[in-house]
Amino acid sequence: MTPPTIGVVCMDDRPKLDPHAPRYGQNQSYVHAVARAGAAPLLIPLLAGEALLRALYDRIDGLLLPGGEDVHPNQYGEPVHDRCGKISDLRDGVELALIQWAMADHKPLLAICRGIQVLNVALGGSLYQDIQAQVPQAGEHNCHASHARNQVAHDVAVAADSRLAYLVGTDRLPVNSFHHQAVKDVALGLVITARAPDGIVEAVEGDGRPFLLGVQWHPEEMAADDVRAQRLFDALVEACQ
Repeated sequence: MTPPTIGVVCMDDRPKLDPHAPRYGQNQSYVHAVARAGAAPLLIPLLAGEALLRALYDRIDGLLLPGGEDVHPNQYGEPVHDRCGKISDLRDGVELALIQWAMADHKPLLAICRGIQVLNVALGGSLYQDIQAQVPQAGEHNCHASHARNQVAHDVAVAADSRLAYLVGTDRLPVNSFHHQAVKDVALGLVITARAPDGIVEAVEGDGRPFLLGVQWHPEEMAADDVRAQRLFDALVEACQ
């Protein structure tokens, strides 16, 4: 049987040593997690033309929205906060189109970090543009400087009757954390299925959807050594089959 194909959206990468040679790419950990699950990863570049983007979309069986830049606040009707980070209008446009097509086709979708945020925005929700500035009582979530990529930062409480709980087999899951934004107003059609100890939304699922899951942490960085993290990618691929 031919393995399913999972589309993985690229970043616009501008290397510090050669900023005049921009590249499209993505962290290898996403690719390896998808491959371990038995699927063929297809990197999707940030193409402005709808016809070319649609041609790639039509070749994939499932979609993975990875981490990366901040979503432009104008996508959810807010001015840019002074703590908002790097924005890519082109990536916003690409991912918003892919999400709308995937939703219309009920195509399996896994959204990670920025992915859960752009998914929420695409469906009508909003974001905290900076957790530290807008949720003063929140704990530390932006652990880039202090933690290895696979290092646990905190636990999340998982809703007992959720798909996520079924996949990870627990109601309390240790996760890593590398984000300064988070879901604020949850979009219609999404259900919160995990929260951090401070109440920050850590996972959402599609209400009644075959497979629509978003997580705020980075399971791809833990999946090589943690079967619970790998299980999210396994489930995405299984849904495509």
